[in-house]
Amino acid sequence: MKPLPLSGVRVIDFSQVMMGPCCTQMLGDYGADIIKIEKEKIGDLSRWSLGKDPDGHRNPVFSSLNRNKKSVALNLKTESARAQVLGLLDTADVAVNNFRPGVMERMGFGYDDLKERNPRLIYAVGTGFGMSGPNSKKGGQDILAQALSGVMERRADPDHPAAIYPTALCDYSAGMHLVQGVLLALLQREKTGEGQIVSVSLYDSMLAMQMQEAAVRMMRGRDLNWARFPLTGVFQTTDRSIVMVGAFKVNPLQDICEALQIEDLSQLERFSDFERQTENRAELQRIFREKFATNSSTHWLQRLELVDVLCAPVRTLSEALDDEQTAANGMLVDAGQTPNGPVRVIGSPINMSAAPLEIRLPPPMLGEHNALVLPQHPASCPETAA
Repeated sequence: MKPLPLSGVRVIDFSQVMMGPCCTQMLGDYGADIIKIEKEKIGDLSRWSLGKDPDGHRNPVFSSLNRNKKSVALNLKTESARAQVLGLLDTADVAVNNFRPGVMERMGFGYDDLKERNPRLIYAVGTGFGMSGPNSKKGGQDILAQALSGVMERRADPDHPAAIYPTALCDYSAGMHLVQGVLLALLQREKTGEGQIVSVSLYDSMLAMQMQEAAVRMMRGRDLNWARFPLTGVFQTTDRSIVMVGAFKVNPLQDICEALQIEDLSQLERFSDFERQTENRAELQRIFREKFATNSSTHWLQRLELVDVLCAPVRTLSEALDDEQTAANGMLVDAGQTPNGPVRVIGSPINMSAAPLEIRLPPPMLGEHNALVLPQHPASCPETAA
């Protein structure tokens, strides 16, 4: 078997919940040795996300973020535990944390201290709002970043109230940016022999996600909202909702009208070009809604596909998980076994022909690897957690 891209890279992972763990899980998926440092008896807070789990330690939220890792549970308030961790950091390539600024320093694990001991160490930090500035010490959380970055305020219908996006897009986006930062730092270390600090914030990741909208606002003084384009929307049929994107064609409105079997609205002055369609969006959307409501989703999707208009049914997550495409892409994997069945989780979205995803370790029990990672302390033993 070929070595994985990150084989031989040791990562000491202090992170918890989502941003940091999804970063270190991806590093682990491609070969890095991830040693997860957890608080004794409590561990990563995501172990308790759904309350106590029936099988005693395989919480689904925790399991989704922590395969291919070894868990070491320690009381970092003790000198002996801190000394053990410093010993691990002396051998590490990367250290990852997502604490507020100052927390690692108070434990004796600040970058300046560690750099003296291990100049090659890459010190990766995930924060809510940045390493400095007025909000640097503010508690970071996905929903807060949605609100402060402008993401939450932007919505398809301005008459709808602002709402929380129900998937942790800030955490995942920032976690993937942290992966990129670590990989770039590893490449640079090959040239310089030196480590560095790599930092990513939820806030910056959300601003970066809005790069097109931000450029239009700063350079043209107006808003860009892809969801409010005149020929795009979610429409209710007789049995479910479908989404249509009328774009990337010379005259998409003409093709939509053909699919809906109505007159060619693009021939009318008030709908003759994109600007006029935008001005009269409410009328266009009303016409679409009334027509889509007369037949089934299957009927309309087939007709839209015939004229090559982008469209899809609005599905539940369960439907997506059951889809043949999901299986074909290898996106569902077993990451271990519990008394209640397999640890069934989402795989990696990255496909490498010479380095396929390899699950070497299931999501660990709290402290499961104390004796393995700290063999000089055989009394160390795992703590069971939900």
